[in-house]
Amino acid sequence: MKDTIAAIATPYGSGGIGVIRISGPNAFDIASTLFSKRKIRPEGGANLESHKVYHGYIFDPGNKDIIDEVLLIPMKGPSSYTAEDVVEIQAHSGTIVLRIILDEILSHGARLSEPGEFTKRAFLNQRIDLTQAEAVADIITAKSASALKFAASQNLGVLKNQIRELREKLIHFLSLLEVNIDFPDDVEPFEPSQKERGLIDDVLEKCRELIKQHEDVCFLKNGIRITICGAPNVGKSSLMNRLLEQDRAIVTAIPGTTRDPIEEGLNIDGIPFVIIDTAGIHQSDNLVEIIGIEKAKDHIAAADLVLFMKEPGTHFTDKEFEKVVPLENQTGKKVIFVINKIDLGNRHLPELSEKYQYIPKVEISALLNKGIKELREKIVATCVADLDMEKLSVIPNLRHKKALEQTVESLISVKTGFAQTLEEDILAIDIKNSIDSLGTITGETASLDILDRIFDNFCIGK
Repeated sequence: MKDTIAAIATPYGSGGIGVIRISGPNAFDIASTLFSKRKIRPEGGANLESHKVYHGYIFDPGNKDIIDEVLLIPMKGPSSYTAEDVVEIQAHSGTIVLRIILDEILSHGARLSEPGEFTKRAFLNQRIDLTQAEAVADIITAKSASALKFAASQNLGVLKNQIRELREKLIHFLSLLEVNIDFPDDVEPFEPSQKERGLIDDVLEKCRELIKQHEDVCFLKNGIRITICGAPNVGKSSLMNRLLEQDRAIVTAIPGTTRDPIEEGLNIDGIPFVIIDTAGIHQSDNLVEIIGIEKAKDHIAAADLVLFMKEPGTHFTDKEFEKVVPLENQTGKKVIFVINKIDLGNRHLPELSEKYQYIPKVEISALLNKGIKELREKIVATCVADLDMEKLSVIPNLRHKKALEQTVESLISVKTGFAQTLEEDILAIDIKNSIDSLGTITGETASLDILDRIFDNFCIGK
């Protein structure tokens, strides 16, 4: 790459430090034109030694004024983030000062980087693979300590090593097939040994294991969706405020206060959740309320966990529950039965019918903050009790999962081919497809549109 790029690598706004990053063949020349270790205008051609921190000043070459006092860190490629010559300038963080420094850098021959272009260059220069590049974005957007742990392990190459090991096994198998295809008269007809069949089974098992890991813990990236639902004035907004430990939802004694769903992030014991307060579900002729109720039903359908709320002095009926959580949405849907307002002294608590006895029940008073701790514990237990987080090392993302599913499909065809004693060239097609599918995960066979889609989601400066 012959051009030099630059960008502000820290968020805009006032702060202690703002970082500007330059990468490319002219990075050192541009820096030496603008930087001086003394309060004297730089003459250019400064000898910047790699991987040392220099204290000094950034100048405006036009009027010779000092723009800011900075720390400057030059890094000679390939020992840098992009594997190119890189210079990082640590200035005071302010929108104006960083913008002026960046404008000076751009006026001396650099161009503004595209989103994710620094990381894209690291990938294209083979410093990292595609799984590690994606992990960079996951580290930045991690919503919990667990999500950060998985992203960090992926950034260190754990998933890359696993995928490459699987590809190498399949490439070895393909080489056996290609010998028979290229030299049919010199070798015996191909008949996979038990060891070779086991190799395909091993790759299949590992791919399925990685797919299951995604299905089990993909929520760590986006959060488990919790929808609070029930009749008007049952205390849904009060419960949301208690769980968030802040007054996020408006609470009044007037039924129907909440009409538009309110959505907020929530972290319980390191697990990320997205909690949604919805309109009370009831019969209404009010058009605004009807729209709010329909939105509530949509959120219930999309939820991973439903908190179905009732209060003392009311009855639970299957018909009422199934109106809120229809039978077709109950498959795989987790529900907790929450009885609120136990502080009112009415001990006539609604009971679940025999059909729904499996639903866990928690009694609370959102007003007095009673039972909220127990409800939090029940939420975590209901959602992740069966997962051993310590045994998981990486979480394939949705793109990885689809590639793994394609690999599984191709390998199943290979196993079918064994049973039907298909020709070597037909088996080779499926093996090649599985190798290519795995290669899209690490980037070895990823198309340009996949790369563009991935790096376009990065912020500028990373």
